[in-house]
Amino acid sequence: MDNRPIGFFDSGLGGLTSVSALQSRLPKERVIYYGDTARTPYGSKSPETIRKFASQIVDYLVSKDVKMVVIACNTVTSLALDDLRQQHPELPIIGVIEPTVRKVVKSHCPNVGIIATKATIQSDVYARLLHNLDPSIRTSSLACPAFVPLIEEGIIDNEIMDLTIRYYMDDFVRENGFNHLILGCTHYPMIADNLKRIYPRMNLISSSEAVIDEVEEVLADRNQFAEQRTAEDRFYASDLSDNFIRMTDRLTEGKNSRIKLKKMEE
Repeated sequence: MDNRPIGFFDSGLGGLTSVSALQSRLPKERVIYYGDTARTPYGSKSPETIRKFASQIVDYLVSKDVKMVVIACNTVTSLALDDLRQQHPELPIIGVIEPTVRKVVKSHCPNVGIIATKATIQSDVYARLLHNLDPSIRTSSLACPAFVPLIEEGIIDNEIMDLTIRYYMDDFVRENGFNHLILGCTHYPMIADNLKRIYPRMNLISSSEAVIDEVEEVLADRNQFAEQRTAEDRFYASDLSDNFIRMTDRLTEGKNSRIKLKKMEE
């Protein structure tokens, strides 16, 4: 047993969707979360900048004595996972992409759409890994760069988000004919209700939830499940936006947690 916390991080508040999935599945586990809200979105930044930011955050989580790090960000996973593992070989570091790919392959989806940030789509990591495991899978990929800034601002349950979804996706869905869609950004589950309403026949596959399958497997293999919650969850952000506080409060309702400002060096 290991009662140390699990570290999660994301470019902003999207990774909170993975924390929510963990707490539903493994309620005894304690979380330290870092959202880089001052420097979001990552999807339009250079790979070098993304790797630098990710390295800073993982170093910070390691200083908090976490037993594992979950990169709750598709952009960072696609560009920095290998580097982070080399920097911290002693620590399990899990990204969201490979667990999602394995889930899709196990589901025998013949035709899959992928939406994500520009950086994730340009890396082609989802299509490449899917084709490596099952060359028969047909994939179609689309970058949706406006989704993350709107979600970070809390612009979700209104016409602006619905119009933005239709602007990006109507032609994409119609022209490619898929009915399984990978939400290749951990922010995107926050607009799942919008997507289901606009495209009711679409089966959504969340990278936020898929990664928790691997978290559970690694904890089991290393005999590191928490026996009990020994302290409160902690949530840090590089800028304490109203929406980050609101979303964290909603996630942690009825639980002991702390939200703190922690800026990173540029």
